[in-house]
Amino acid sequence: MKHNKKIKIFTTTITAGLHKGKKIEIPDIRTTRSSKGILKESVFNTLQFDIIDKNFVEVFSGSGSIGLEALSRGAGKAYFMEYNKTAYRCLEGNVKRIDSSKSHLFYGDSFETFYTVYEIVKKSPHKTYFYFDPPFSTRDGMDDVYDKTIALIESIEADVCELVIVEHMTNLTMPQKIGVLEKSKHKKFGRSTLTYYKPKE
Repeated sequence: MKHNKKIKIFTTTITAGLHKGKKIEIPDIRTTRSSKGILKESVFNTLQFDIIDKNFVEVFSGSGSIGLEALSRGAGKAYFMEYNKTAYRCLEGNVKRIDSSKSHLFYGDSFETFYTVYEIVKKSPHKTYFYFDPPFSTRDGMDDVYDKTIALIESIEADVCELVIVEHMTNLTMPQKIGVLEKSKHKKFGRSTLTYYKPKE
């Protein structure tokens, strides 16, 4: 007989904007990590009002907490991609509760679905923020995850991109340049670090 183990669900909240205080559910599974509150706060302190009406792409979405926060703070549209079924179901529920009218969900491997989403945002009159939070490469089968993530970032063109943010392991040194983008800053949060890239001036 198949045994279905009950998955624990944690919650976090939207911290500011139109949907402040609304709950986001996060499944307790190995393949997803919720971005720490202090890290999320740092991201949006950097972005401030610049994200208003812009596109926001959360590449390894999990529960969608970063992209939904962006929508609450005025982003025009948010694009989410996630391959884990449990996480995707949570993402669907979170989007319904927060803002389904401006959210676009893509189920599947982010390394494949990224190009579909990229073709959509390329046609938009607004520039796009890209948030990459790949699974930590210490997990089985994830040895090349950062190489593959960097390859995705290399495909981003300057006239499409406002900013790329990568959440990664602190012990990983990210390159100074990726394609047409240059590192603008980085900030450490214990085991996680945020590195920001902008199109070259």
